[in-house]
Parts: sequence; structure tokens; C-alpha cells
Amino acid sequence: MPVESIKVPNLGDSQDVEVIEILVAEGQTVSENDSLMVLESDKAAMEIPSPKSGVIKSISIKLGDQVSEGDEIVTMEIEGAAEEAAPAPEPEAKQESAPAEKASAPEPAPSAASSSVETIEVPDIGGDSDVEVIEVHVAVGDKINEEDALITLESDKAAMEIPAPKGGEVKALKLKVGDKVSKGSAILELLVSGSAPAPEEKPESAPAPAAQAPSPQKASTPAPAAAAPVAAETTSDNTNVYAGPAVRKLARELGVALAQVTGSGAKSRILKEDIHGFVKARLQAPAAGAGMAAMASVPDVDFSLFGETEQITMSKLHKLTAANMQRNWSVVPHVTQFNEADITELEKFRAEMKPEAEKKGVRLTFLPFLLKACAKVLTEYPQFNVSLHSSGEYLIQKKYVHIGVAVATEAGLMVPVIRDVDKKSIWELAEEVVALSEKAKNRRLSKEEMTGACFTISSLGALGGTGFTPIVNAPEVAILGVSKTQVKPVYIKGQFEPRQMLPLALSYDHRAVNGVDGGLFATYLAKLLGDIRMLVL
Repeated sequence: MPVESIKVPNLGDSQDVEVIEILVAEGQTVSENDSLMVLESDKAAMEIPSPKSGVIKSISIKLGDQVSEGDEIVTMEIEGAAEEAAPAPEPEAKQESAPAEKASAPEPAPSAASSSVETIEVPDIGGDSDVEVIEVHVAVGDKINEEDALITLESDKAAMEIPAPKGGEVKALKLKVGDKVSKGSAILELLVSGSAPAPEEKPESAPAPAAQAPSPQKASTPAPAAAAPVAAETTSDNTNVYAGPAVRKLARELGVALAQVTGSGAKSRILKEDIHGFVKARLQAPAAGAGMAAMASVPDVDFSLFGETEQITMSKLHKLTAANMQRNWSVVPHVTQFNEADITELEKFRAEMKPEAEKKGVRLTFLPFLLKACAKVLTEYPQFNVSLHSSGEYLIQKKYVHIGVAVATEAGLMVPVIRDVDKKSIWELAEEVVALSEKAKNRRLSKEEMTGACFTISSLGALGGTGFTPIVNAPEVAILGVSKTQVKPVYIKGQFEPRQMLPLALSYDHRAVNGVDGGLFATYLAKLLGDIRMLVL
């Protein structure tokens, strides 16, 4: 039979497209239109089908390669006249030829009647070597069928299941989770049994079919075998799922049950975009009003049994705030960094500027200084001025500094946003803080005045308390909680002095910000508030 080179077909405008899955192996029989590999461009993933039927002789690409139109994928021995010889069943019609067939039958008979122990090895895995075993699906004594998953391997680019090439009983395992394997590495020892019982019942008529039936079956099974790593998953959580190793790895990392995801690819194949869309929809669902469902797990109690009660309807703003807080607390891994800032000199300066503030008709509170200091720190540590993309693949770095300020109103908590804090003076910030706070209390804030924040300040001011843990207002990655200033004795130059100390609590999203950065942020902020002259540097 002739051997032909199978090449990448026309990919439209795409060039240098990455190979993310190889769906065939050397020696495997494939049919026309069976998938050979999966490519992924910046826009989509696509399967490359086989233009002909035949046997894979060699694979010319590996995972991670960049390919374009005309690049060789595999070499294939094209099927020809072999199929014509196999189905010839005429000997069955001749009863007299049965003895002759019995004479030729002993070849398969011993394999059917006897058992042997075979070593099952790692097949060709696309050129990768030293690939880690992340799951072992069988144990000694298990009886397995052909195509049952034996192990799952994970390389830098993808995860793949290795199916059993035949059925039998597992006698010994040759590897464990964490081992590194390559093509040819031993997986297990398998006791392979034949199919002897059927011929014994009908010794005269059975030999011919027994000898012939397996061959067409074995000729047709390799195609599903190739699809095993991406075919239906048979666990209780992922039944009838069609997805590739790269997609399954992403689903495991994000904690997604593939059975709950609707595939948008060919034949309902699940793509990476489907996983990202599923996660995004789940994250947005609480904000859309379903967030309170998480609270519904707490059973209702008839409190009237214990005394007089009254049912108070939550306002729309209160419900929205509760849903957002529930979502943010559930989704964001919080870490809180506590610190204190010595604002004695700042408060002295603010008192000295009171006459100047009265001339300008401005109420000079502590908040404008805090805003200016936070803007300075966000500029110094831009890793706090980011948002995580829902895919988890990258961060969005913001080049502007907009800061939200939480304001308590009779209707509930509102967060007006002051834009370009880093570009405004203390006087400008003082005017804007008062104006936006008044608009918030009167419910006159526009949508633009409540969106776009990079960072939030939540101040309890004179309400008291020595500290609290503020909840990050996602998609922001940090929030600053400020408590009541307290006069404390501080040891300075050999003696204790009374100083005005401001408690600070910085909560941040640990997915985007590490602990060292959190400590540096809080320390630098305390330093700026302790010496406001640094704000002009």
C-alpha cells in the first residue's frame, strides 16, 4: 500500500498556529474525516480531519509546535485492496471445508484458550519525555476492558489519558503518582485472557467466525482508541463529555465540572472559551440577583416562637450590596495587613490650615490627605492598580488612579468615585469629597460617579473601633479600612510621647497581590501619612 504525506490544509489567514492536541498515534488505523490534531489560534481552536483512511506510519509534529498551511502532519499508509481479501466468507458456506478450517484454526485457538502476562507501556505521546503521572486509575486485581483509562499524564502544555490497549486483569503496577515517564515506560503488567468459552459450545460451526470476527472489530477500534483522551468521560460528574486534555486541565485548575458546560465546538466539543464563559457566568450570577441563593443554605427559623417580631423588607440597594459582598467574600481569597500611622504632625498641619480653608469655603478633613497618600502609593506599587481577567490568564494594568470612598447613607452603603486623584490638589480633593458625599446621601449620584474605581477607602472615622477587615470590592484587588485615631504612648528618642495613631487595615486579593507587596504598601502609606512633605516628592 502507498505511503502518503498528510499536510496542514488551508487555515484561512492564520499562520504559525499552535498544536494543542495530537489525537492519533503511530500504528493506528484512522478513517476518513477522523480528527488528527487540534490547532489553537488567537481566535479559536480547530480540529484537522484526515483526508483519507489508512494506518499512521509516523507523526511529524508534536505538542506546542507552530504550523502553517502545507506543513506535514503525519505519513499514512493508504488503505487499498486489503479490505477485499478480509471479508471473503465463502469457506463458511462449504460444510465439507470445516475440517480444513479446523486445521487452520489452531493459530487463534491457543490465544483464546490460554492466558499470558503482558507489560503495557506508555505509547507515543507526541514527542514529550519525562511527563508526570498525575493520576493512576487502576489498582492491582482490577479487571479492565480495552480503552479503559489507565493513567493520566500531564506535560507543560496538556494532560492526556492513556487507555488500555486490551482487556484483562491488572497483576502489577510499575509506576505511581508523581513518577516521570516517556514513550516505552512500563505502566503495568496485565493478565490477558482469550475468549475460549464460545468455541467450546459449538465446536463445528464456531471456528470460522471465531477466527474471522475479531479481525474486522480490531480494524475498526483504533479510531475510538485515538479519541480516548478526548472522548466521553465516564465519571459520575463528567458523563458523555467531549473535550481535549488541555481543556480538561483548565477545568481541573478552575474547579469546573465539565458535565455542566455546554460545548460550542464541532460535535459539541468543549473548548477553552466554553470553560471561561462558564466561569464568568457563574461569577456574574450573584451580582445579577442570584447571590442571595448562597445565603439560602441557612434554614429559616420561626422567631415568633420566642417573642414579638417584625418583617422588614430590604431595600434594592441593601439587597444589591449584600449580593456583591457575598460574591466578593466567596470568590476573592482575602488577606488583611494591619498597621498604624502616626498622624500627629499631619493633624497639627491640618489645624494650622483651618483659617485658609475657611477663606476658600472648604471643609478640610483628613480624607483628602488620605486620598492623596493612597494615590501616591498606588503609583509607587502599580501591582495594586490592576484587575484579574475572568479567564485567570492575565492582569489588566490601569494607567489611571480613581479611588472610591464608601459613604453610609440611610438607604445603604454607596461608593462614589473620585477620578484622577493623583492629578488633583488637596483643596480640589476636599471640595470633591464634600460634594460627592452630599450627592450620595441625597441619592443623586450618577452611574459615572459610582464606577471605574481602582481602589476603595472605607473609613469608620469617629465611630470607634481599633480595626476591622474590609471586603475587597472586586474587580478591584485591594481596599483600605480606616478606624478611629487613638492617642497612644510611643517610645521616641529614649522617652514615651503621646502620639495620634491611626489604625489601618489593608485587605487584598491574594491571587493578584502577594504578602510582601501588602506589607510594603501598608508601610509606605504609614510613612507618607507620618510626613506629608513626602507627598510632593
